Amino acid sequence: MTIDAAQLAAQAAGREPRAGATRVVAIDGPAGSGKTTLAALLAAEIPDSLVLNTDALYHGWDGLEEGARRLVREVLEPLAEGAPARFTAWDWQQEREGAVTTLPACATLIIDGAGSGSEAAAPFVSFLIWVDADPPTRRSRAIARDGEMFAPHWERWAQQEQLHFAAEATRTRADLVIETTGDQPQSSQ
Repeated sequence: MTIDAAQLAAQAAGREPRAGATRVVAIDGPAGSGKTTLAALLAAEIPDSLVLNTDALYHGWDGLEEGARRLVREVLEPLAEGAPARFTAWDWQQEREGAVTTLPACATLIIDGAGSGSEAAAPFVSFLIWVDADPPTRRSRAIARDGEMFAPHWERWAQQEQLHFAAEATRTRADLVIETTGDQPQSSQ
């Protein structure tokens, strides 16, 4: 994926913090669309930034909706109140709750994951980016990234995403849409 990360970082930096002193960049979209790649590119360009992958907030393969609620309740609301964000991360290997995680303070929190741009999160998000690709491309990327562990859960997860994104109208509310199918990503404001 070829993205002008410096330009995107400048766009993000121009936004006012809305979660206390923290500027939140939410990168939302379906599995395998390129959110994690984009988050890493932005983090390399934005000083004093931290990436939070929402996989840590989902309680298993059926946890998208609750994960989106936990993001607001355990991360964004505390930051807005000037308190540390603290949550119990999901241990995907053990399929149970894992360690308690406290996010270090940062100027910009880049949230990478499905559900990060929910309507409930919107009051705290300074810049919402929607990333998408066609379903065969996304599935291929997800399996390449996560291995065959993801394969039996693909349809189940995709159905949750479809329902969530339809109810939340995330793509239509995004400040920027990036389509990553093919060699050259296309963006629209």
